[in-house]
Amino acid sequence: MTQPKTTLCLWYDHDAEAAARFYAATFPDSAVQAVFRAPSDYPSGKAGDVLTVQFTVLGLPCIGLNGGPTFPQSEAFSFQIATDDQEETDRYWNAIVGNGGKESACGWCKDRWGVSWQITPRVLTDALAAGGEEARRAFDAMMRMGKIDVAAIEAARRG
Repeated sequence: MTQPKTTLCLWYDHDAEAAARFYAATFPDSAVQAVFRAPSDYPSGKAGDVLTVQFTVLGLPCIGLNGGPTFPQSEAFSFQIATDDQEETDRYWNAIVGNGGKESACGWCKDRWGVSWQITPRVLTDALAAGGEEARRAFDAMMRMGKIDVAAIEAARRG
């Protein structure tokens, strides 16, 4: 198995395999490629414990590292997922939040492992890129939202 030149490494307390399997089941073009186990006992674990998991999220190569509680996840890192419509936005948002995650503001949520996700409809990105009053109206509407409401963003774009 050839490892890609660049791989995103995510630090988990102890559930890297469960997280990777959830992502693979939730997002297209996502899969668990390999699970690597400790060949012998070590200071914080035993032979056979999962050390790392090689997986992809929407084609992005990742490694999940079971590193313990020393470095918890934070909003300093997030996956931003571009969605095409409300149905796709709802599907991803509900999968993450409904599996022990937490809602946040402006399209952000966290999964049960503490990894942050931005579920961002393209209509919002397009509105912000348009600039001017259209961007201001869409931005102001977004600032009042948890999960992004596509119809409300479209209405704000139109004024």
